[in-house]
Amino acid sequence: MTMAAALPWRQGLAYGLLGLPLAFVALPLYVLLPHHYAREFGMPLATLGGVLLAARLFDALSDPLLGRWADRLFERSPLAVLSTGAVSAVVLAVGLTALFFPRVQGQGALTAWALACLLVSYLAYSQLGIAHQSWGARLGGDELQRSRIVAWREGAALAGVVLASVLPTLLGLPVMLGVFAATLVLGWLAWLRAPRPAPAPPEATGLADLWRPWARPTFRRLLAVFVLNGIASAIPATLVLFFIQDRLQAPPGREPMFLAAYFLTAALSIPLWLRAVAHWGLARSWLAGMLLAVAVFGWTALLGTGDSGPFLAVCALSGMALGADLALPGALLAGVVAAAGDSGRQEGAYFGWWNFATKLNLALAAGLALPLLDALGYAPGTRSAEGLHTLTLAYAVLPCALKLAAAAALSFLLLRQPLAAAPLPSLGGQP
Repeated sequence: MTMAAALPWRQGLAYGLLGLPLAFVALPLYVLLPHHYAREFGMPLATLGGVLLAARLFDALSDPLLGRWADRLFERSPLAVLSTGAVSAVVLAVGLTALFFPRVQGQGALTAWALACLLVSYLAYSQLGIAHQSWGARLGGDELQRSRIVAWREGAALAGVVLASVLPTLLGLPVMLGVFAATLVLGWLAWLRAPRPAPAPPEATGLADLWRPWARPTFRRLLAVFVLNGIASAIPATLVLFFIQDRLQAPPGREPMFLAAYFLTAALSIPLWLRAVAHWGLARSWLAGMLLAVAVFGWTALLGTGDSGPFLAVCALSGMALGADLALPGALLAGVVAAAGDSGRQEGAYFGWWNFATKLNLALAAGLALPLLDALGYAPGTRSAEGLHTLTLAYAVLPCALKLAAAAALSFLLLRQPLAAAPLPSLGGQP
């Protein structure tokens, strides 16, 4: 099946549905896992931070190579991409299950088990995700068509995150993992029926192609802003469950409510951000999202025991800012690839480095924030004033400072120096 002039909803859903399990697994890996190992197995925060840092750095460093591999698979055929994705999906389901239900005891064995399972799960997750992103970028079409392709993937991804945020508490980890495996199978089967990109022209590949995106100044500038903004978002994602249970001391079972409010509001805000893009453009709209995040999330520093209601409001309003982070940076990247003349040939390389930056953000958040909290006197379950003050500074104040730095970088690098002379992809279309 080839890409039609328009994107019927069935084709959009067939491509985008895999975004649901891919986003579904991201929340357990990046949000639930640190809390799970600290609470259930008593793993010290310093040890946990080291394991997560090592695994995520390995994951980040492998992404550019996986991106080049994706480009070579596309040169062979879409079927090669799909079959490799099927293998990755099976490995991912097995690795994630083993990660949350370890078969060993003792801190040393548990640490080794967690690291091994993380490495396997991350590799499979990254291969599948990069191939899926590159597939969508290679479908091409006009600006409206490209925006619809992204919208289907991101819409399904938000649905997956909402599911992952409520299932562990409501139905337990085994049910969550079962639902994940089922949606992964459905997503891959739908991908089989998705519109297929045009065959990639064979060309010589090598290390020069791996580094080609870095030769584009526009890509380097965009990535710098993306990294700063990503670290600011990754730190609260790593610490949110600790903040809810220890700082707010919220009643048991409230976590899904907070997370669902955050991600549902993000989904509902995307049409508003599309309207903002039509009036202000991509970069200015993203800047508005960053400033909104600081204005709303800063209030978290003032919250304390029993402030579940105000925190729910912060989650909902912060979700609106998240909508900008989900929709706009990817559209800017698509514009960079098109303006550089690399469409249809090098998408895997660009998305490999893009995912490298995303994983690096998460690695730094876990590898630096958790040991720092441990060194400054915070431990999970603490009720000491000093420990809770440290947690509040790390969860609420530091991310706002980093977000302001990202906003300043965006204003200087992207608004004063436009990304490209060529038009960037419009986000005006909706599925």
